[in-house]
Amino acid sequence: MPSSGPPTIAAAAAARWALQPVQASPWLHEEVARRMAERLQWIRREPQAWAHWPVLRGGLQAHGALRRRYPQAQAWLVEPTPALTRQALDATTEAWWRPARWGVAAQHGGTPPDGAVQMLWSNMLLHQVADPEALVAAWHRALAVDGFLMFSCLGPDSLQELRRVYAGLGWPPPGHAFTDMHDWGDMLVHAGFAEPIMDMERIRLSYATPDKLLEDLRALGRNLHPGRFGALRGRRWLAQLKQALAAGLADPAEDGRLTLTFEIVYGHAFKPAPRVRVASESAVSLDDMRQLLRRRPDAAE
Repeated sequence: MPSSGPPTIAAAAAARWALQPVQASPWLHEEVARRMAERLQWIRREPQAWAHWPVLRGGLQAHGALRRRYPQAQAWLVEPTPALTRQALDATTEAWWRPARWGVAAQHGGTPPDGAVQMLWSNMLLHQVADPEALVAAWHRALAVDGFLMFSCLGPDSLQELRRVYAGLGWPPPGHAFTDMHDWGDMLVHAGFAEPIMDMERIRLSYATPDKLLEDLRALGRNLHPGRFGALRGRRWLAQLKQALAAGLADPAEDGRLTLTFEIVYGHAFKPAPRVRVASESAVSLDDMRQLLRRRPDAAE
């Protein structure tokens, strides 16, 4: 059985990060979402309703592409606060007088009701939450039977170059540990999903300066490790960090540019019909019975 959560993530820090204002979707998140969307060509089912969980950090460009792919499908925009939900709706809804809005289904803010969507899309979120089991369970509840989940997150080989720099300086880790894709697959099965398919790839990014590298890292997330520095650092520490990055991450094969590797994990799974446990006496909920009857070929209309 999967553990209750990542062993090196501070819940309070993760909660603070989730509530931070979002200025723009990170470039890497948009690129990962584009690659994840390519996998939709292998799925014949078209959702009548789908949920984007979350939108602002998950990718505004990706959201637009998904709406064009499924123009008749209702979309649910899930963010952690009403303010972020309003921001997501404002950023993704065309004005009523623009032709781009005509013929496109409406959007809704907030978590969808149980069983309301046939696709749940979550890009680059799962590695940032302190209780991933609870999140996966919420996804399972939101999906209708035979609905499918598409998600991505960072894998354990991410930022190994940066970890080596911090270790060489004797500093605490620069980030919490990321979960292996096989453990995510086990968690999906434990939550009730079926036929999980997990795969991964590595994306290598290069930067001209330490400042640009740090700017990207700030947009991607925060250090959620419980053993991270316990107080603010000063200018001297920042100068030492930049010097260490310039020396430790320079890659001769990239003309001396600073390089970082990101392992991207992709996951896909279906929500199967509920199974009735056979016993001398079995209690079946009304909703489960309805689902079972709908799937019987001889069920009454």
